[in-house]
Amino acid sequence: MAMVYGGRPTSLPSQVLTFHSSAKWNQHFDALKQTNKLMVVDFTASWCGPCKLMDPVIQEFAAIFRDVEFVKIDVDELMGVSERFQVQGMPTFMLIKKGKVADKVVGVKKEELQRLIEQHRK
Repeated sequence: MAMVYGGRPTSLPSQVLTFHSSAKWNQHFDALKQTNKLMVVDFTASWCGPCKLMDPVIQEFAAIFRDVEFVKIDVDELMGVSERFQVQGMPTFMLIKKGKVADKVVGVKKEELQRLIEQHRK
């Protein structure tokens, strides 16, 4: 089942959310700040080769770590969001808890990302 945010359906399975609207993202982000749930934000771009390599990894992690929220943000589509988090290289994965960045991984680093998710989801 595809999720719809910002009026356009995504092709991703429902366990990875994709935002196409800054307003929808901000609303979701503010709501999640009130919880202790870990959110992993995948900052990506359609033209980014390394990002495409990490796509199946994120899908796999979303299936394994059901207590973690996985979000995909296209940096070209939501530039303001990527600027707010000072994204400079891609893929960038921000691990966010209670509205604050708990950790960050830049690049194709599956093992490091998995280790940090396991560490911060507790």
